[in-house]
Amino acid sequence: MSLMQRLDAAELGLCLRFNRASQRWLIAHSFALISRLGNGLFWYVLMLAIPLVFGWQASLVSLHMGLVGLLCLPVYRILKAGTSRTRPCHAHGGIIQSVPPLDQFSFPSGHTMHAVAFTIILLAYLPAWGFWVLPFTLLVALSRLILGLHYPSDVLAGAAIGAGIALVSLWVIL
Repeated sequence: MSLMQRLDAAELGLCLRFNRASQRWLIAHSFALISRLGNGLFWYVLMLAIPLVFGWQASLVSLHMGLVGLLCLPVYRILKAGTSRTRPCHAHGGIIQSVPPLDQFSFPSGHTMHAVAFTIILLAYLPAWGFWVLPFTLLVALSRLILGLHYPSDVLAGAAIGAGIALVSLWVIL
């Protein structure tokens, strides 16, 4: 049994518990909306809004966020292809898929990776925005579990990788 198969078996109970919440219409639709916003729309609008709110000198924040997003993308794609981990909604009949996934594989959570990376960069420059983006980032991570698209380890790995890329970029730039 491979490492991913052992992780799948170990995490199945948690996946089922998180996914049970999606059986309630309001929760399923709310987290589907959060997931759609976490696809990028929320972050792209925020990157465009920062220079408008704080002046053009703040476009460095948006540029840094965009570059970190671009750095996350190949890491995400390589890991997805390399691990080929089946999504919980495709591997286990008891897990309901509430929204269509953006791609075939589960590991790591790209939504979480990008949300954490963008949040760290934004808060390095504008810490007061934590009040808004920290809850959203947490909700994006939870949405991946509730909607049946990811295992908890996918979300944790996505968060760790996103944090690592963001922190290295801050070390290089600042």
